[in-house]
This record gives sequence, C-alpha cells and structure tokens, in this order.
Amino acid sequence: MKYFLIFLLILALFVISVTLGARNDQVITFNYLLAQGNYRLSTLLAVLFSAGFSFGWIICGLFYLRARLALARAERKIKRLELQSERPADNSRLRSGEENTGETTVITRNS
Repeated sequence: MKYFLIFLLILALFVISVTLGARNDQVITFNYLLAQGNYRLSTLLAVLFSAGFSFGWIICGLFYLRARLALARAERKIKRLELQSERPADNSRLRSGEENTGETTVITRNS
C-alpha cells in the first residue's frame, strides 16, 4: 500500500508537470551528441524527465537485486555453517559412547 501511494504521488507530479509544460509552446533547438533537433519545450521536458525517472528506477532496482542476492547467499552460508557445527557434536557423542534414544541419553561404558 505504501508503494502504491508513492507511485500515485509521483504520477500526480508527472501529470502536473506535463500539464504546466503543455501551456509552454516555445520551440527550442536541442543539441545532442551527433546532431540537433527542434522540439517543443514541454515535449522535451516530459521525455527527459521520463527517461531520467526510468533510468533511476532501473539503477535502484539493480542495487536492490544485488542486495537481495547477497542476503540470500549469506542466509544459505549461515544455514550450512549451522548444519556443520551440529554434525561434529553428534559424531563426538557417538565416539564417546553416548546414544541418543529420544528423550533421554543413555551412556554406555566401553570395557
């Protein structure tokens, strides 16, 4: 619900900016890397805002994905280490003559 409200707020800001930009009918010359073009100011602002917004979400999404993958790897490593730490304890009990029969532990003596 929180993310939906944030999305609606951003969408409202975008609509307001496009609406205000639509009243500005100036044609400007936009010089980019290899060429130039004549565009209405409102169209140029809307396109560049959308491109920047999308690019920002993609970058944030990649960082979020990387953090989630690192967390998953760390959780798997913790689980593996916990299993490894339990196994030697079980083996040492069996070597010393202890048997686990459920609720009670029976200790036998080796003669």
